[in-house]
Amino acid sequence: MIYFAQVQQTLLSQGLLRSDSGTDIPYTDRMLAENFLRVALYDEYRRGNGGFVREETASRLRRWEVPVRVGLRFGASVPPDRQATDRARIASFLARLQSITGHPMGLDDAAPNFLIHIVSEDEREALGPEIRSAIPGLGPGDVAGITNMPRTTYCLVYAQSAADSGAYTGAFAVIRAEHPDLLRLSCIHEEITQGLGLPNDSPRARPSIFNDDEEFALLTDHDEALLRILYSPDLRLGMTAEEARPVVEALARRLVGGDS
Repeated sequence: MIYFAQVQQTLLSQGLLRSDSGTDIPYTDRMLAENFLRVALYDEYRRGNGGFVREETASRLRRWEVPVRVGLRFGASVPPDRQATDRARIASFLARLQSITGHPMGLDDAAPNFLIHIVSEDEREALGPEIRSAIPGLGPGDVAGITNMPRTTYCLVYAQSAADSGAYTGAFAVIRAEHPDLLRLSCIHEEITQGLGLPNDSPRARPSIFNDDEEFALLTDHDEALLRILYSPDLRLGMTAEEARPVVEALARRLVGGDS
């Protein structure tokens, strides 16, 4: 817990983990389109024999077609007042995401298809059976990537689609219970949003949480635009970057205005 408090303080002292919406950083429609293609239509990892390997690979457009039902699972290490705060924040964020995308989503602990576990180190190491039950397609190496998550990984999400359709059927996210407040909220924003169909990071995406530099902690105006493009009916599941490009460029012009 002390370690992650120090991480948060170091990032803040460097002017990172901004919690504003990034309106002071301009971007053009072309920049937005390129960022969308890189973040939505490439994966940050490829599947290797021992689990996921960090290597950017071309993918296809994926998103949810059914309502997103988020179930929260807290480890015994998380006190009731902290659970209540997390639950309220996640419910509020899901309402915001539904408003942005037009896609139904909300909390549903009884019949979830998107599980979020907020757990301590020891609790996460014991999650193997629950991971395999929630995401049956994960191999032993993939499961170990979650249970043995290195300290440099603050949180993560795996989302599974039906065969090659691109339609998500389930997701499983893990957030460290040891995180202090802002780092914890940052994980909530990033993992839920990634689990909606924006799986990659790009160093060019700015202002954005889809950038490994940790400049922004919370969803930005730019990121809201990425979500609006992703859930536009003009795009169809399974599109490649090449197929999606003309549609994405038109949507970006509509959102940003003009041809810049």
